[in-house]
Amino acid sequence: MRAFYHLLGNNLIANITNFTVWFALTFWVYIETQSVFATGMIAGVYLVFTSGFGFWLGSIVDHNPKKLAMLGSSVVSAGFYVLSLALLLMSPEAAFANPYGVHLWVFVLLVMLGVIAGNIRSIALPTLVTVLIPENRRDKANGLVGMVTGIGFLTTSVISGFLVAWGGMVASLAFALVFTFLAFAHLAFIHVDERRLGAAPGHPAEPKRVDIRGTIAVIAGVPGLFALIFFATFNNFLGGIFMALLDAYGLSLVSVQMWGLLFGVLSTAFIISGIVISKSGLGKNPLRTLLLVNLITWSVCCVFTIQSSVWLLAGGCFIWMLLAPYAEAAEQTVLQKVVPLERQGRVFGFAQSVEQAASPLTAFLIGPLTQFVVIPFMTDGAGADAIGGWFGTGPARGIALVFTLAGAIGVVVTILALRSPYYRRLSTVYAAGTANEARNAATIHP
Repeated sequence: MRAFYHLLGNNLIANITNFTVWFALTFWVYIETQSVFATGMIAGVYLVFTSGFGFWLGSIVDHNPKKLAMLGSSVVSAGFYVLSLALLLMSPEAAFANPYGVHLWVFVLLVMLGVIAGNIRSIALPTLVTVLIPENRRDKANGLVGMVTGIGFLTTSVISGFLVAWGGMVASLAFALVFTFLAFAHLAFIHVDERRLGAAPGHPAEPKRVDIRGTIAVIAGVPGLFALIFFATFNNFLGGIFMALLDAYGLSLVSVQMWGLLFGVLSTAFIISGIVISKSGLGKNPLRTLLLVNLITWSVCCVFTIQSSVWLLAGGCFIWMLLAPYAEAAEQTVLQKVVPLERQGRVFGFAQSVEQAASPLTAFLIGPLTQFVVIPFMTDGAGADAIGGWFGTGPARGIALVFTLAGAIGVVVTILALRSPYYRRLSTVYAAGTANEARNAATIHP
């Protein structure tokens, strides 16, 4: 448990570092270009990279010591941040004001590659939970993992907002380099006994290959597991709307400093939910918990932008953040129990790749669609005439309408998932999932 807590703290440092760079880039580009199209494209680039690299990163985690993979991610992130900073300092400032300029998008790609390198940690940590934590306590440990992820994600909004206001991307990248080094140095002194990660008795060690076909066969062998991944994929399809538009909508209501500070305050929701999960767990059926959480969050999405109010927006975001660790911990708990340990890195990577594959499509489409269709529709078009009297008109209300429609779709799909046979099959497998757990135990304690 001591090693686990150190790993949690180290991942918190790394999350804060990488998410700060990502948030700062989005804030900075929007301020420089005033383009929703550009922020939508940044979200799309991030999600394309997450999807494209997920399975490969998972194979790195499966075939190498987990600690070494995490150390390597820090080295690669630092390398790309150095290249990004060099490009920024050597280019004229005006080169980054054009939302369609080459300098801007080369810079975005370099920064995003640095951020994506940190995703190795998000794959490695759940596999280490399987190794370090007994099965009957993993849901609680996963709650702490979700809490750390959320704290890092939201705390950085405060840091990035003030960094951008004070020193732009130069200050943000300098901050990232310092804390990437600190995360590397701290992790180097954490002892994790990975000798326990040998092959289970009677199961020879696998060759070091990606083996997409074998991983798909493992997933297909668990009834309902593909359905869980596809449900999360559809959620991310809608979730891409948040990545593309939430910052633009928030910045239409408050300043960048206030927007960052607001997210910092709201991050207490992650702390609260993480503490609750670590004490009470996720119940006997984490899959049901996941679906009920989604039903609540999409219902909130229907109404949290119904009027132009920063308080309504803050309340909706707080509920989202309060429940997000439940959904993440529930999915991880199910996968840790029904998937063999030696495949978990690739299955987590596969799930990340497939689940995130839908979000880039949304992000790439929703930015231009909102900018060129929905915003005019709600500014001086038919939408403004039909509902503008109570819903409001203008660019911000066009963005708000997109959130409301996404929430309604999410509610319908979640209800269908709760009534599906796939949900019942996977719930049954999880309840009776002793075979893989016994194999995992033999793998960890040969």
